[in-house]
Amino acid sequence: SSSFFLFLLPQLQVIFRWWKISLRNKFHESRPGEIKESWEDFLDDSSLHIQIAIVFGAKVLEHVLNLCRGNYDFLERLPVPLLLYIISFLELEDIARLSQVSRRFEMICNSNVLWENIVKNLCDTITPEMKELAQEIVWKQFFFTNRLQLQLQLRRRRQK
Repeated sequence: SSSFFLFLLPQLQVIFRWWKISLRNKFHESRPGEIKESWEDFLDDSSLHIQIAIVFGAKVLEHVLNLCRGNYDFLERLPVPLLLYIISFLELEDIARLSQVSRRFEMICNSNVLWENIVKNLCDTITPEMKELAQEIVWKQFFFTNRLQLQLQLRRRRQK
């Protein structure tokens, strides 16, 4: 089998390494293969682009190309828990706008986890009954449902 690694170094280099992993004697002494290029040369090397796309996928290739061009999108690369924490401080209009940026942000901005945090931050008390209802109808809908409607839904749940 083969293993591949892709490195992006701060010294403006792209390094693509590979080696064979085998029980056969002829590969015991083999050294890793390596292609090392400056970012500028990498941008012009379409054959290396193809190799990276085959091994790592089109998204990784696109990311590497963007880095080499100076297009850094750190926000898009942040882990979801950190994004949820940051987004929970935004105004509702800003959350609505952010949800239109990409599919990833749409998913995060409409997630139950985010809206549960928003509700918990804005409401003084959330009873277990309210929490159960919110999980049933999703937290975002719970947030935007007016108090009278929520009280009616809670009353109906009690009668069941």
